[in-house]
Amino acid sequence: MMNATVIQSSATMIEATHTVGSVISRDGTTIGYRQYGQGPGVVVVHGANLSSQNFTQLAVRLADTFTVYVPDRRGRGLSGPFGEDYGIRKEVEDLEALLTLSGASLVFGISSGGLIALEAARALPAIRKVALYEPALLMNSERTKWLARYDREIAEGKTAASLVTCLKGLQLGGPVLNAIPRWLLESMTNKMMQSESEKAKKDDVTMRMLASTLHYDGQLLVEMTGKVDRFRTLNADALLLGGSKGLSYLKPSLDALEKVLPQATRVEVPGLDHGGACDVSQTNRGGKPEKVAEELRRFFA
Repeated sequence: MMNATVIQSSATMIEATHTVGSVISRDGTTIGYRQYGQGPGVVVVHGANLSSQNFTQLAVRLADTFTVYVPDRRGRGLSGPFGEDYGIRKEVEDLEALLTLSGASLVFGISSGGLIALEAARALPAIRKVALYEPALLMNSERTKWLARYDREIAEGKTAASLVTCLKGLQLGGPVLNAIPRWLLESMTNKMMQSESEKAKKDDVTMRMLASTLHYDGQLLVEMTGKVDRFRTLNADALLLGGSKGLSYLKPSLDALEKVLPQATRVEVPGLDHGGACDVSQTNRGGKPEKVAEELRRFFA
């Protein structure tokens, strides 16, 4: 299947076609992906509450130099279910299957996707260079306490409440949203989900669809908390990216990785927040994928 993607910016219009494909992971799960461009292969591993469609603008900006593969992580969009015994190993196996199919040796991971990319680079010799945007490698369990309440609200069908619990628990809304009362945030979230669902096209992955997947990203955070030292043996070149407006509690992790990784370069991009690599959209006005693409071009060249 081939589609045309067009991005309009104030300075230029970029157009690229993309194809949709799939690969079978070790446990038989289908992993679907979107493919852009031509050149050395780069795999983009998205983070929590996102899917491959949230990185169209980044992929298009790399497509003139690289073949960019953006998979839907399992449980989302084009891919199959989470399955049994879910954990970081399953995610690494999914990435390994796509690397084997594509021959790619360059990987970019964002947030919880950064955890997957990091662990894969440690375990898989095929990865030559790995770039990480604010990888969610927590130094302690403080930022995973929201998970029990979130799971309870999901089980009770309180989708908006569960999203607010995650938002507040991970401080994803910044000072302004954190100051808004929960009841009002839940009301705003419900309206946003309803509006998004009404406007969604056939293959769109909506916020409501993604809400339950946050449990599994939470599992990854718990599983990988405090495991910085295991990456001392990582052989791949690493780029550690963060935004000057990014999540403050992830900066100690970037500091620790910079010291631990044998071959690491650290770059803080001015003006970017935690969603800096994502598409600019109605719900993410802070996205600046063009700035992230510049850093990736420089590193992967």
